[in-house]
Amino acid sequence: MTAAPDARQAARSGELTLLGQIRSASNATFLCEAELGETRVHCVYKPVAGEQPLWDFPDGTLADRELAAYLVSEQLGWNIVPYTVIRPGPAGAGMVQLWVDQPDGEPDLVDLVPVGAVPPGYLPVLQARDYAGAQVALVHADDPGLFRMAVFDVLINNADRKGGHVLRGVDGGVYGVDHGVSLHVHDKLRTVLWGWAGRRVDEPTLAAVTGLAEALDGPLAEALAGHLTAAE
Repeated sequence: MTAAPDARQAARSGELTLLGQIRSASNATFLCEAELGETRVHCVYKPVAGEQPLWDFPDGTLADRELAAYLVSEQLGWNIVPYTVIRPGPAGAGMVQLWVDQPDGEPDLVDLVPVGAVPPGYLPVLQARDYAGAQVALVHADDPGLFRMAVFDVLINNADRKGGHVLRGVDGGVYGVDHGVSLHVHDKLRTVLWGWAGRRVDEPTLAAVTGLAEALDGPLAEALAGHLTAAE
């Protein structure tokens, strides 16, 4: 989702109005409307004060990690993470991210299907049993945008790539959200996007990764420095 400048400006400095709480989230997460002049946009707002303590991540750092993941996504040019800022809000400073509108009736990019019924264009990940005891297969779409997201998750050491964190936008883009538990100094990669295991990474993707590594010696390092430790 390449957000228009006025939408970005509204998310960055518009007046935030709480519309409701997203109850399925483990940390305090709210749907908001950001209003600036004639522009109104929907956003996700996660106040730092609402972050639940984790044993393996420093307290009060999840919003910074969300912003850092966005900065990495922007540097790669892959448009994975929606526009993200850290700013004041009704419950204090927190992460604000533009909402991703999703189309109705489209198949999920990550899904559970009966064993032996993997849809065309999907890759199997694993087999398990559902709550009723039936055998099911975890699958995800063999989609170029999703492939880049899998590489992105390796790069940011994402510890929480669930199916529900993968969104298909109304613009046809593939987006990833909830990157608060990423960029740790220890290996914590945990992802459902495992269908490409063993496949070679293509040259254009590797070129973007090379560019990311080079940017870490320049302005990107400066942008990340306020949100991550030097080791991270």
